[in-house]
Amino acid sequence: MSGSDSPAQWHRVLSLLADISLFIGTRGIWTTAAGHRLVVAAVISVCYVSILVCAVLALVVRRTRALARVDACVLATAVTLTLCAYALAHGGSDEALLTTQAAKELVAGHGVYGQPWPWLFRHGVALTPTVTGGYDLTYGYPPLAPLLTAPLLWVGHGAAAATLLSTGALVVATVLLWRLLPVPWRPAATMVCLGFGLLPSYGRLGYPAIVALALLVPVVVRWPRIGRGGRLGAAGVARAACLGAACAAQQLPWFLAPFLLAGIFAVRRGELGSRAATLVLLRVVGVAAAVWLLINTYFVVSEPGAWLRGIALPLTQGAVLHGQGLVDVSLYFTNGSGRLDWYSHASLLLAAALLVLFVLFVRRLGPAATVLPWCAFFLATRSQDGYYLLMTPLWAAAAVTAPASEFAGAWQPRALSGPGRRPARITATVLLLVPALGSALWAATGTPPLHMRVTSVRRAAADTVSLLGLRVTNTGGVALAPHFMLTTGQGTHPFWSIVRGPATLPAHTTGAYELRPPGGQFTLPGPRVRIRLRAFTASPQTLSSADVRLRADG
Repeated sequence: MSGSDSPAQWHRVLSLLADISLFIGTRGIWTTAAGHRLVVAAVISVCYVSILVCAVLALVVRRTRALARVDACVLATAVTLTLCAYALAHGGSDEALLTTQAAKELVAGHGVYGQPWPWLFRHGVALTPTVTGGYDLTYGYPPLAPLLTAPLLWVGHGAAAATLLSTGALVVATVLLWRLLPVPWRPAATMVCLGFGLLPSYGRLGYPAIVALALLVPVVVRWPRIGRGGRLGAAGVARAACLGAACAAQQLPWFLAPFLLAGIFAVRRGELGSRAATLVLLRVVGVAAAVWLLINTYFVVSEPGAWLRGIALPLTQGAVLHGQGLVDVSLYFTNGSGRLDWYSHASLLLAAALLVLFVLFVRRLGPAATVLPWCAFFLATRSQDGYYLLMTPLWAAAAVTAPASEFAGAWQPRALSGPGRRPARITATVLLLVPALGSALWAATGTPPLHMRVTSVRRAAADTVSLLGLRVTNTGGVALAPHFMLTTGQGTHPFWSIVRGPATLPAHTTGAYELRPPGGQFTLPGPRVRIRLRAFTASPQTLSSADVRLRADG
């Protein structure tokens, strides 16, 4: 489409939708700014003018070039709003605090991994409880984010350096994706990266995954063309380097990389043959691995054991159930399960099955390479929606630049290709998915091993509990070491300490426990709020829950 042509109607609509998406969340930041940051409030008001004017222009301009300029104005408005929101709130989350502290320790020449920093988790900072009854207080990500945060430590106290890094990375990712997409599709970059208010909030929270996202953008755009003709070239080498750097920033790219590499091999094998495709794949893997190792070298040399345990921590920490996935069956709809480990097994089995299916049917599944890896998280014990939405700009990038036509000539195993092979394809799909789905069903239908009943409630006041007495029966066949908490609504709360009672409850026995709430007292919620007593155990991983009524009039 030339610059003198009239823009397509779908381009106008996409531009308008990107513009409309900027309204989401803007009123909230304006309200905050109007109270004490009048300059920021004035800038936001100007952004409102820009949104309105761009909406009119998107519908009335006559040339594609003019609409492209409107799209650029919408992008500039989105970036401005993102920076305004950052100026108002950049305190960060637990991840930002950990990243900043890791950067400080790095600058001071101290170890980064395996060092607990409990003082960071005061004043309402979120904790990650584990099934061992403790909390994860250490840095558990690859080292690129602290390395990039270290030069920014001068910008302010707390987590300001980490949140500046992630917010800046998001802006860079947006502009880069906007530039790399074809002109009519550029509004999609503005919409999925800065519209809706989702990713900017993660940027202000200081998530290292945002840095990984920025590095993955140039990798994913037109990714089936990497190594075309058997040559990487400077652009291919740069994209492979970005893939390695992304894997050194956060663990989520670890799940995406196998799909991209398998897809590159399949497309190149269909074009060049097996030997040449293997050479292309080895070059991409070699460059990515070299960059990943270069970023990690200092930590591999200075603290190898702690580094290895640290970057694997999200996979091994044993955090308690949390998220919006299948684990909610055991968390909210039943009283728990004695087979929680099978959620993890199901997630790994599904990830492996999806990768194999991707290889077998790459011509059909190739366009979904950036979406498939995250499906496995729905079955995991930690199935937060952040695992999905943090990478959604890559979904849009692949949808625009890696359509099905790119995979039409990709190599697939002959046994499942061609006409008349549909029964074989269906059978292969079922056989690959059944183990994962069976494991998930096995986990969800497990029965809680501990039966719990409140026997006494000591009150500091009418609506405050200071000590809780329980009678707990282990109905399972193995000894269990329970760790207790009370929860209201969704999510988890701090563990209660065991004042009296056995640390380990043998199988088929009953024990009496007295529990003290964190901080010495537990304030009862409203009368209609559901209070759940929960007991987690680590080996095996189990959850037992019971509804309790603690009000004096209940």
